[in-house]
Amino acid sequence: MKSKAIGVFDSGLGGLTSVKELMKILPGEDIIYFGDTGRVPYGTRSEDTIKKYTKQDIAFLKSFDIKIILVACGTVSSVALPHIKNEDIKIVGVVEPASKAAVKATRNKKIGVIGTTGTIKSNSYKNLIEKIAPDTEVYQNACPLFVPLVENGYFEHEATRIIVKEYLQPLMDAGVDTIILGCTHYPLLKKIIGETVGRDVVLIDSGKAAADYVKEILEKENMLNEKHTGDYKFYSSDSGNFRPLAQVFLEREIEEVKQIDIEKVETNE
Repeated sequence: MKSKAIGVFDSGLGGLTSVKELMKILPGEDIIYFGDTGRVPYGTRSEDTIKKYTKQDIAFLKSFDIKIILVACGTVSSVALPHIKNEDIKIVGVVEPASKAAVKATRNKKIGVIGTTGTIKSNSYKNLIEKIAPDTEVYQNACPLFVPLVENGYFEHEATRIIVKEYLQPLMDAGVDTIILGCTHYPLLKKIIGETVGRDVVLIDSGKAAADYVKEILEKENMLNEKHTGDYKFYSSDSGNFRPLAQVFLEREIEEVKQIDIEKVETNE
């Protein structure tokens, strides 16, 4: 079990923010990543479509020797993951670890959540935060343009700066002191987001929080790989500009990205 890989998937490139953190905190682990770039974004899809995509993504990763799957996608974690039952492998999402980190970080009990339309509509973060800390006020705003901006490399473009300000103004007006970046694409916009909201506002990286949670689980279950250096494999449903952008996300060279037809992956249904 220790030598098996960690599987990670996302609707596109965003989940690589989690992979980058896993590489840092678990250097001995093998990682297999799937980015569904051919069907990105998930956040604007119907609930049934998101569930369908999720089952295919999980089935693809389970075709490898996997010991745990990290759903590095806020939309899937919010909309589909609660409905995934009877899996024979541990599957974790980003909502719980990020919510707990935000509750711990807030000083004035006012937390903001930004995410895709699907994530915000699900109220997953809001419901969990209010369950953990009932005296906390939660303010949400959907940011549907963030994912395409990131997927196209517009990390510090002036248009991105204008859109960030428009999306975050309601949270700033509410006086939040902590904001959950409820999509793993959003840390690539962290510089602009931080400049917009100011240094007094704590930004919770949902991908990093989830990676820390994976490490905690593997340590607890005695499943850590003791290899000196992990091996990494990357797959996508549309390779396109995946490799050059992935190298920006990871801040390292990657040798190969294999393209697969995710629609042909069979699920148990």
